Parts: sequence; structure tokens; C-alpha cells
Amino acid sequence: MGRGRCAAGLGALAVLCAAAAAAATAPQEEPAHLFSEVFFCQRDPPFSGLAQTLDDDELFWFDFPGSTWHPRLPSFQPEVQNRTSIDKIGKQRDFCNEVLTLLTNFSDTYIGMPEAKGIPQVEIFTLQPLQLGKPNTLVCSVTNVFPPSATISWQHQDKPVDLGVTTTQIYPIQTLDFQIFSYLEVTPQERDVYSCTVKTPRSKFSSMAFWVPKDPIASQLLEDVLCGLGCGVGILFTVMGLALIALALRFRRAAGSP
Repeated sequence: MGRGRCAAGLGALAVLCAAAAAAATAPQEEPAHLFSEVFFCQRDPPFSGLAQTLDDDELFWFDFPGSTWHPRLPSFQPEVQNRTSIDKIGKQRDFCNEVLTLLTNFSDTYIGMPEAKGIPQVEIFTLQPLQLGKPNTLVCSVTNVFPPSATISWQHQDKPVDLGVTTTQIYPIQTLDFQIFSYLEVTPQERDVYSCTVKTPRSKFSSMAFWVPKDPIASQLLEDVLCGLGCGVGILFTVMGLALIALALRFRRAAGSP
């Protein structure tokens, strides 16, 4: 079963259209997976965007300057014959821009038109288990990006880093906001401090997340620490219980004496 809708965000700075098809495993069951095609146009770069996703995972995205489909992962094949045609994409872009112009004029006339925008949520983690001195990849995950426009930068010890950085296209997720990933190739050292900064157009503030290496505690050591802590807490409660019993007996004897 398919469905579609369009929405305007941030006054009339962006127009978002989504078509979705849900596949169910049985007629009475909830949809197992959701395939979506989302098209947007806006006044900030990227000015147009088109992506096809399955649930919250991007499958393919359309490169407007090159007029070509690209897979999110190299193992995927674009299969151009099964993607939306370039001619239809051109018509969608023209229609979207017409709606954007109309809504922009409307919002400029009615200053009180509410704005829809998200504050980016930023998180940094390693792609592989952390081992100091071993090559790894830091992943900066940015969600709640709306309108779909953001700039990501990396810093190491407060100094900009450009080498080894790869950033994905902005793509939609089920909640009809957007997500973007940025990857940084690193060899973590003990005193490293990395940060990922996200800036969105027309915003006075940036969102930032920090990452520092944390050595995992050996499992046996962790068990010993937890065991010792548990024994300590048990002894503490035992002593407190004995003290309360002794106190209760003292009060009883005092109450029973003439």
C-alpha cells in the first residue's frame, strides 16, 4: 500500500515531499518494512535532494549536478531502470520550486507563519572496538536535521581536521526528518580529544559532540570490583541491621523497667 504527502518547513525555506510503500508479512500484521522516496527543495544548499530508503537505511540517492543515481553502499547496484526516471525527477524539481516560491511569498507576507526546524543531535562513536594505537574510524552521527542542510567539521585538540574525512549525503528517516554521517580515519592515542561540529544555515548556534578514548576495563577486573562492592554493601547493611536490633532491645528494656 502506498501513500504520499508534502510539507513546508522553516517558514517557506524548504518543501519536502515523501512517497512511501509499506510491505506487510500478512494481511493482519503490522508492516514489516517501509520503503520511502523523499524529494525536497529549499533555499539553502543542497537546493534539491532525492533519496530512496528502506526503514531508516538509505538505499540510493540522486546526484543532481551529475543527473545520476548512486548507491549508498558499494555492494548495492543502482539498477537505473528501476529508479525514478531523470525526466520525472526534472518535473518534480520544477514543481517543488514552484511550490517553494509560492510559500516563500506567502510567508514573507504573513510574518507570523510558524517555523519548523530541528536542533541537530550529535553523537560520536568508533566504528570498531577501541584499541589505542590501532587504526579506527570515528563516526559522527547527526539526527534531527531539518531543514535538510548542514555543514560538519572535525577538530583534533581544537585544530581543524580535513584529511581522512568522508561525509554522506543528507537522507530522510521515518520520522520525516533527516540524518547525516561523517567519518574520520584516526589512530587513537591516550590523550586524544576529537570533536564534531554541526552548523545549520540561518542558525546562530552550532551543535557539538566530543570524543576521548576510554580504555575498557578487563572483564575479570570488572567482576572483582563488582564482587568487592557487593560484599562491602552487604557487610554495611548487616552492621546497620545489628545496630538497629540492639537499639530496639535497649528501648524495650527501658520501657519495661519501673
